[in-house]
Amino acid sequence: MSQPSTSTPVIAAERLTKNWPTTTALDDVSFTVAPGITGLLGANGAGKTTLLGMVLGLHQPSQGELRVLGLDPAKASREVRSVVGYAPEHHSLPDDMRAHDFVRHIAEIHGLPRQEATARASDVLWQVGLGEERFRPVGTMSTGQRQRVKLAQAIVHDPALVLLDEPTDGLDPVQRDDMLALIRRVGTEFGISVVLSSHLLEEVERICDAAVIIFGGRLVASGPIDELTKGSEALVVEVTDHLDALVLALRMRGVAVEFEGASLLVRHTPETEAEAEVLHDLVRDALVSSGAGVKRLSTHGITLEEVFLGIET
Repeated sequence: MSQPSTSTPVIAAERLTKNWPTTTALDDVSFTVAPGITGLLGANGAGKTTLLGMVLGLHQPSQGELRVLGLDPAKASREVRSVVGYAPEHHSLPDDMRAHDFVRHIAEIHGLPRQEATARASDVLWQVGLGEERFRPVGTMSTGQRQRVKLAQAIVHDPALVLLDEPTDGLDPVQRDDMLALIRRVGTEFGISVVLSSHLLEEVERICDAAVIIFGGRLVASGPIDELTKGSEALVVEVTDHLDALVLALRMRGVAVEFEGASLLVRHTPETEAEAEVLHDLVRDALVSSGAGVKRLSTHGITLEEVFLGIET
């Protein structure tokens, strides 16, 4: 499957709304997902799984438009699912089937001939680290191995886009690190665009190029992570003495000061690179005038958590 160009969104939503009988899962959401690895971030119940179902054509929008690889999944769901892979959150795998047989079956459902599906199933199970275990029944596998089986069946037909719903659910820290590294490999070495649905900020920040952040069915923010976290910079200042004098000196210079444990967080919103240097000069001058001894001085950038919580810095 040829990959979309870097200028063509793999997913584009315009004023997308989904109403259920008793709730609104998505409310007037607009965003685009570019090729690469994108985190779909939000608390449980935020509307992430509903959105994935709409991408697959399983749910139709109540209002708005959705395009997946240029197709309308509400009208071309079969075509969309032929080029999209999906690993669901729930562990609903057939316990009595061997992993290889299950992955081969999914490949055949996607239209691969039996011989090719057999070869692809073996190849992809090796790629996800289950080569030696590929003929074991799924029911005898650990949670980490079952998550790898779900990933294998999602990519066995070489899709252009793969949707992963909470792929680290139930994993211990070591298994989680391994899974995230594997997902990163799928999105880089394999050339498959990935949408990773997660409620864990750190996961998205670690391996994703971009993020779509949803809270209560509403869009909080979307775009490349480096752009979402760019803007107001802050300096963390920790001193050995004369703290009160330093705070006064900073505030007299018009710098916003917050207490962060034993440290000060001083903030400034520069419009140019030259203005960014002003903050360092102001802090330096305040330290000299207050006589405070510097213990630590470091840069503090905006985090995805601050973006998610809507903190303006």
